[in-house]
Amino acid sequence: MAWIYLFIAGLLEIAWAVGLKYCDGFSKLWPSVWTIVGMIASFFFLAQAVRTLPIGTGYAVWTGIGAVGTAILGVILFNESMSFWRVVSIVLVVIGIVGLKLSSRQ
Repeated sequence: MAWIYLFIAGLLEIAWAVGLKYCDGFSKLWPSVWTIVGMIASFFFLAQAVRTLPIGTGYAVWTGIGAVGTAILGVILFNESMSFWRVVSIVLVVIGIVGLKLSSRQ
């Protein structure tokens, strides 16, 4: 169950990170509200996951999911560049996430 919580936390991290772009420095009410709700929910699920997972693994996977998802959505939603080195870097983060999952006892 901890890995499911961690995956949910990672997806919520993507949501609030992208939400930061839409709330425009917290100057827009509803995007700001949903971004803050996403932050709180993401931290809640992360906290549930690290009750049984090692904190280093949980935190690294959480940030990795958030980083990869946010980078991909940045390209899709905000027309950010997708250079060769950006793709390589994203792949390396994914390899790290998979490696942490495979090396975990949970």
